[in-house]
Amino acid sequence: MAITMDRTGKIVFLLLRMLLRFTFMVVNNMVAIPSYVLYLIALQPVRFIDRKLFWHIEGVMFKWLLAMVASWGWIAGYTVVEWGDNIHAITEDEAVMLVNHQATGDVCTLMMCLQDKGMVVRQMMWLMDHIFKYTNFGVVSLVHGDFFIRQGKAYRDQQLVLLKDHLEKYYRSRDRKWIILFPEGGFLRKRRETSQTYAKKNNLPFLTHVTLPRLGATQVILNTLVPQQENGTVSSGDKVSVGRKPKGLQWVIDATIAYPDADPMDIQTWILGYKQPLVTHVYYRLYPIKDVPMETEALTDWLYQRFVEKEQLLSHFYKTGTDFFSINYASLSDCNVTLQNPLIRPFQHSLNSTWENNTFPHLDPLFVLCLSRGSRSSERILDQPSNPALFMRSI
Repeated sequence: MAITMDRTGKIVFLLLRMLLRFTFMVVNNMVAIPSYVLYLIALQPVRFIDRKLFWHIEGVMFKWLLAMVASWGWIAGYTVVEWGDNIHAITEDEAVMLVNHQATGDVCTLMMCLQDKGMVVRQMMWLMDHIFKYTNFGVVSLVHGDFFIRQGKAYRDQQLVLLKDHLEKYYRSRDRKWIILFPEGGFLRKRRETSQTYAKKNNLPFLTHVTLPRLGATQVILNTLVPQQENGTVSSGDKVSVGRKPKGLQWVIDATIAYPDADPMDIQTWILGYKQPLVTHVYYRLYPIKDVPMETEALTDWLYQRFVEKEQLLSHFYKTGTDFFSINYASLSDCNVTLQNPLIRPFQHSLNSTWENNTFPHLDPLFVLCLSRGSRSSERILDQPSNPALFMRSI
């Protein structure tokens, strides 16, 4: 009887907390999003006087809105560990980020990851499914200049033309730096069977944790934004001195998102917070644009190889259940991790008393990032496993 009452009490507490979180999210959106739109309407005179200043202000407010979404996960105890190459080093350069797509929570995870990447979060362009246009955040993305892609063979060619026009119209004029792209063209659960069938027919790699990427959007982005020299070759993606940095894409960021037990988070989980606190892992690889082929066949092979590597990374992660490189996490227990915001600290104790958090028990379950200082080697990481030096950050 006591056990039943205790279980009932936990369920009631969870439902009450979910209701309170949902109410807070609704109020949060009803205040923040109209405020964003109204401020930009009021600032229209600035747009005509100084377009650069106007889009700078818009970028600041856009980052605040993304931080708002990220905070929903932080408060619920959903944290991120980042591995691989240090993408902080290229936040002033132009880049396209290629990400595997498992669920709607991928976008929220990236919003959390990118908050500490300098000004780049203000100057990024998202490419997402057109259905997001009709969500509460759709009007923000529309104003910011993100691109909504309609899926399906009937729309494919038209969408690529529209994407090229969109990049030419908005990427430069709004001083964009990074583009976020999900090359698979849909969620893993929806595309896996089709992708595997296509792979069997065409003697391509059989993938389980990712799907074969689609070339179209990636190729349009590269052809439109990669700087070309007079002889037609791609200019170097290496960093150059201030004042001489060429305009155009300089890097491709290969990002792999991995969830514990291969159970991706959706937006409902992010909003309601009904899952136990968990740690999502994100692994980065950096490729200078000069190392990325531009010809269709070579680019297709290169892109397929990136997703084969993602498959291997994720397979290893799900087998070990903890990390990409079998790091001894006990070595991190000496790190001094604290929450910088004392107002959030009470939420942590509430979460710890509610859930039995067995994930990284020696780490602070809120506002913790493990970031790696990896090299920019273009050699395959799986051919030469490394042991990246980790450092802890409080957000």
